Amino acid sequence: MRRVTILGATGSIGQNTIDLIRRDPDAYRVVALTGGRNVGQLAADAAELGAEVAVTCHESELPALRAALAGSGVEAAAGQGALIEAASRPADWVMSAIVGSAGLAPGLAALRSGATLALANKESMVCAGPLMLETARAHGARILPVDSEHSAVFQALIGEDIAAVERVIVTASGGAFRDWPVERLASATPEEAATHPNWAMGQRITIDSASMFNKALELIETREFFGLAPNQIEALVHPESLIHALVGFADGALMAHVGPPDMRHAIGFALHWPERRTLPVQRLDLAALGQMTFRPADETRWPALRLAREVMEARGLAGAVFNAAKEQALDAFIARQIGFTRMTDVVAETLDRLSARDGLDDAVIDLDKVLSADHVARVTAREVIAQG
Repeated sequence: MRRVTILGATGSIGQNTIDLIRRDPDAYRVVALTGGRNVGQLAADAAELGAEVAVTCHESELPALRAALAGSGVEAAAGQGALIEAASRPADWVMSAIVGSAGLAPGLAALRSGATLALANKESMVCAGPLMLETARAHGARILPVDSEHSAVFQALIGEDIAAVERVIVTASGGAFRDWPVERLASATPEEAATHPNWAMGQRITIDSASMFNKALELIETREFFGLAPNQIEALVHPESLIHALVGFADGALMAHVGPPDMRHAIGFALHWPERRTLPVQRLDLAALGQMTFRPADETRWPALRLAREVMEARGLAGAVFNAAKEQALDAFIARQIGFTRMTDVVAETLDRLSARDGLDDAVIDLDKVLSADHVARVTAREVIAQG
């Protein structure tokens, strides 16, 4: 039996992972499940799967979690220390699906234990890609991508020489506003931004899709994960979300990964790797589909993509600043403190203010430096937001 831990079990990625484990329960022993305030779901899943421990990151939720797990034999815990302890427990495979920079420290803890880390938390690579990769190397661990785009690139590269790669094209649905007039975007509401045309995801990542901040993070992650130069990485709008990424080689060939918009494909590939096993996903009928369409990723409509290129060139701690400022801007948009298009302005101004700060261009990154840059960027972004 494979020992598995799911960090961020109550979110959409975590729930899809549980769906796959539930279909073959005899193959897995669940070590730990972690979540946020949805302790009812967390407790129900932990009890059903026989987890050793269930952890909520909110200490105020511990009494409710304990009550929900009473008599189940599952240990209940709460807080950052408990989260790190759960991630450190011996496991063969750990899903990292905690949203935002909060997923970095638990992911590193799992790598230090030598586990295979299925990485759905793109912010970890954006904020600290070199640290993640070096930690994996130092402890004999492995990182497998779970974002559908990076899983697609990973699969297209199996058996290939990375030196023969000419370019990588990461596709984007275009999000909720891909067909809106540009002049209308400034008045978009959080509710409108949180309605995705193709994918069923949480509020924050769906809004990030509408602003293309999600794709901006993925461009940076592509650079860090696969060691490519910024000019080798492209974004392409593909409204059907059936081609997840393409890899172009030196001979002019393009290798595309095609599949339904169902995260269980990328999750299942990472869960079963290096094998391919049957998955409960739709089988595409290309004749019935008829056609697939593509559009350029307009950086005027989606300026977050331009900022991503600046971050890829800068490297160092620029990714941590970018992500922290983005999270603060997103919080402010959801709270209706700023408009939709103002989010990019907040991130750009935060990057400008901190670009000359001592240490932000440091080539040697450790967790303390990343957390410090994250903190400074959040404070700066809040100042930018308050100044209007």
